[in-house]
Amino acid sequence: MNFLAHLHLASLADSSLLGNLMADFVRGSPNADYAPDVASGIMLHRRVDKLTDNLTEVKEARTLFSRPNYRVSAIALDVLWDHFLSKHWATITPQTPLPLFIERARADIEPYLFTTPPGFQHLNKYIWRDRWLERYAELPFIADTLQSMAARRPRLEALSHCMDDIEQNYALLEACFKRFYPTMMVQAKSRQL
Repeated sequence: MNFLAHLHLASLADSSLLGNLMADFVRGSPNADYAPDVASGIMLHRRVDKLTDNLTEVKEARTLFSRPNYRVSAIALDVLWDHFLSKHWATITPQTPLPLFIERARADIEPYLFTTPPGFQHLNKYIWRDRWLERYAELPFIADTLQSMAARRPRLEALSHCMDDIEQNYALLEACFKRFYPTMMVQAKSRQL
């Protein structure tokens, strides 16, 4: 899962949005450095990542990537899941329009940015201003996101080639998301993540 899905599942689980969004920027145990609710959110993010990576549907989705791209397919899929969530938001969460959800998440997170790692603070300069969470619905934005990730980390260079695999298998990948994500939502609501 990427930013939008982590925020969405965290909101369903009544977990710290800040903790869930910044978890990738925190190493080791968060308990000594963050308030209990934020630390709990970081741990939820990690459980969601582990659960998602081990889902049968996600493992099957990874096999749709070409051999050279398979190594980074889990990362590409994390971004793609946000695409499908943003694209289908009105159906998945009809009671709250996506722009309103994003506005509320931002209002919940920004007052506490000063307590977060510098890399996360830097990310927040762009994620809200450039409307990343809404723009995930646009497939060209997903392509740009994967290209940017590949450019920033040379060992992830294969991400720049993943769009071919995504476009060739788009319908299968979308069907995969529609199979597993509703179950994750139920698990989040019942605090089983």
